[in-house]
Amino acid sequence: MKKGIHPDYRPVVFRDRAGDFAILTRSTRTSDKTVEWEDGNTYPVIDVEISSASHPFYTGNARVVDTAGRVERFKRRYNK
Repeated sequence: MKKGIHPDYRPVVFRDRAGDFAILTRSTRTSDKTVEWEDGNTYPVIDVEISSASHPFYTGNARVVDTAGRVERFKRRYNK
């Protein structure tokens, strides 16, 4: 690898707040927020919206989102 052209590759914590799940891995991503990990060291933390701990495919918990009564309109229209 050429020196000076690649970003730093360092330990980072990815945290899924919805699934109450965090994992320490290595990444080139950075963050101003930090968190103290189980080993006592402080690492940058990146919050993600979804992970395997909260994704419906992996958890088996499907969510039904009904916006503006679409289900009711469908039932009224095709229930005849």
